[in-house]
Amino acid sequence: MEAMNPVFGVARSGWKFVLPLGAAFLLALALGWGIVAAVLAVLTAYMAWFFRDPERKTPGIPNSICSPADGKVASVLEVPEPHIPGGKALRVAIFLNIFNVHVQRVPASGRVMSVEHRTGRHLNALNEKCSEENEACTMWLGTEHGPIGVRQIAGALARRIVCAAQEDSQLRRGQRYGIIQFGSRVELFLPPGASVKVKPGQTVTGGLTCIAVLQEEQVRKGQVSTPPLQREERPIAKAC
Repeated sequence: MEAMNPVFGVARSGWKFVLPLGAAFLLALALGWGIVAAVLAVLTAYMAWFFRDPERKTPGIPNSICSPADGKVASVLEVPEPHIPGGKALRVAIFLNIFNVHVQRVPASGRVMSVEHRTGRHLNALNEKCSEENEACTMWLGTEHGPIGVRQIAGALARRIVCAAQEDSQLRRGQRYGIIQFGSRVELFLPPGASVKVKPGQTVTGGLTCIAVLQEEQVRKGQVSTPPLQREERPIAKAC
């Protein structure tokens, strides 16, 4: 998805904010409006920094799922999910504040089965109700371990979700596929046999942090190796 590649280290969708502010800064500077120019310079620099999109090379651990986003793990829960065999999934929720990189990355290689956009509210992204009530875009991937879902959720400040993934396209783990503009939340839906390696409160990095490891035998049988609450106490893996 070339449309998601950054330009000079800044996400493409961010330039529509950076360029007008930069032009306004130059105009204010030319007119001698010192204070206004200073404020616009700060805003321009912040927007360029907010929409930063660094290059990342996803390292490899067999059967591992990498984080789809930068941020902090808000919760790890078992939830009903009809898209996954057995009707249940492990949901890992990641909260993104205004200081995090907001580009989303593919957690596991696979084929895009569906992309579903939902209109909705703009509750605070830390509120668990936002998973069902906020505006969101959910992508389901068909992987060698079965279906895996990623949900982009607009928070209180977010007003646009970008998802460049298209149905039937093949995506690779760590590849850029979307961005949420300003504060938001990203949720990862995994088979119940996944061994989750993160816990609430942990900071994760998109494309680098290992969220879970899928064991083929567990996934095939739909077994849960440990109860969800005990999963949160497992050793933390820093990178995939």
